[in-house]
Amino acid sequence: MNISGQHLDSERIAQLITNIRQKKELRSLSREFVQEQLLLFLEREPKMLRFLLQNPSSRSEIYKHIVKELRKGLRRAYGLFRWDEELHERQQLVEELVSKKPKDWKRLVTQILATHASTQERLSFFEKLYRQIFAITRKPKRIIDLGCGLHPYAIPFMKLQKLEYFAYDLSEEELQTLEQFFAFLHTKNPQFLGHAALLDLFHWQELKHLKKADVCFLFKMTDVLDRGKGHKVTEAVLREVPARCVVVSFPTKTMSGKRMNYPKRKWIELLCDRLGWTFTLLEFANEVFYVIEKEARKELPVR
Repeated sequence: MNISGQHLDSERIAQLITNIRQKKELRSLSREFVQEQLLLFLEREPKMLRFLLQNPSSRSEIYKHIVKELRKGLRRAYGLFRWDEELHERQQLVEELVSKKPKDWKRLVTQILATHASTQERLSFFEKLYRQIFAITRKPKRIIDLGCGLHPYAIPFMKLQKLEYFAYDLSEEELQTLEQFFAFLHTKNPQFLGHAALLDLFHWQELKHLKKADVCFLFKMTDVLDRGKGHKVTEAVLREVPARCVVVSFPTKTMSGKRMNYPKRKWIELLCDRLGWTFTLLEFANEVFYVIEKEARKELPVR
């Protein structure tokens, strides 16, 4: 594989990917995504690349350093929120949902949402959140969910009868489980169609090829996308995603649980003003949501 004019064989790349993904919290990441992050790292660190070309031993300290740095970067960008124990619990709950089809199936959905901190926090206000969002956007018939995580399990709280839902994330195992959940929802409501697929948002150019939607969800993703280097990637994603409205959310507390002094994000307000988009701010205890309207709504004719 050619990197900056130097050739690194595919066998060595495969070995590195395998070593990086040995940590349990990184196993659910697709090999393609890990490979891309590895190649980007080696382009930024030509000395590391030269070392791999000269000394291929996986027992060397520099080799171990490369694996360690990649793991750290992946955890920071994605892996903090992916753990095998949580995934296994979700898989069991979805399996119970699909195989037993219990009458109180929404109880199991609530349990699934409770396996992750972000969706657990929203359990107390999911219905209010969607009611307020859809009062602005109108009830959508097609939704895109970028970096979806567990959010699609909250679909029953949306109370939408006819809906096509496109969920995109990086974890193959999570998406497989989500596909099972979508199939179950279709049995409960034949007017619901769900699709789950791999998508790397750093390839934001691919977004324009998605089917056009009424609403796009982008919950707690901007820090991952921008990595503290301005907001060009988030802006590109917002521009390219083919949705009339985009709902962007931000935490109001730090990772340590301390409330932020300035939970609103002035930069996204300025971005909307610059691009001629309108936005509505919805504030909840642990999260703020910007409902951005990229296209002006057409008023319904008076009857």
